[in-house]
Amino acid sequence: MRLERVAFRYRRSAPWVLRDVVLSLEPGTITEVTGRNGAGKSTLLRLVAGLRRPSRGAVTGRPRNVGYAPERFPVAQPFTVRAYLTHMAAVRGLPGTAADPWIERLALGPLLNTRLPELSKGSAQKVGIAQALLAHPGLLVLDEPFAGLDPTTRDALPALAAELARRGSTLVISDHQRCIADLPGVRRVRVADSTVTPLTSDDPPNAPPTWTVLEVTVRSDEAEALAAELESRGHTVTARPPSAPAATPPT
Repeated sequence: MRLERVAFRYRRSAPWVLRDVVLSLEPGTITEVTGRNGAGKSTLLRLVAGLRRPSRGAVTGRPRNVGYAPERFPVAQPFTVRAYLTHMAAVRGLPGTAADPWIERLALGPLLNTRLPELSKGSAQKVGIAQALLAHPGLLVLDEPFAGLDPTTRDALPALAAELARRGSTLVISDHQRCIADLPGVRRVRVADSTVTPLTSDDPPNAPPTWTVLEVTVRSDEAEALAAELESRGHTVTARPPSAPAATPPT
């Protein structure tokens, strides 16, 4: 599978989230996607999984069976865990028993009669992973799958990923917690500044950026919104107390 000069933005006039991405994803490999929050990791994963179409460029060679688990599993659905997995199996043309191996391996048995909206984040995450595995996918895309998992499942999931890779599946995983970092042969790419860069074994997964302190004077009624926007992009915001001297605003 290959991404060839792929670019993406959400609207015609919006900034580019990703530009000129060139990436090969071979069968039997695990690729770890790293980068700060808001860098475009989830967008890259959706492009890989086929949930988004590139604004430019092309994605070729995607396996027929794709499993995808989002960072936040959509729990606002009128199902119990059992009914949901049975429904997803039917959608894929599989028997209702297709979920049974994953129910056992992910320890979902005690939750089968629980309604999705009542699940904890970690339990919902396990349901999302189980549905992604239903069809034994040739491509498995997991967006922060370890977030909120119980310790037993968190420890077991890397071995499961390695097992799938040995069977020939292509895995692409965003993993802030670095739970798959020690698996042999894991490839790593970093998303930053709208680009995707392969990392070598000598590169840290998130190389420290060079920072600049930028002092900005804003109107008091705009400060909160601006601070929230900057923080959402990964910046640190420190506000002066009202009594502190401030720079003279421009006229």
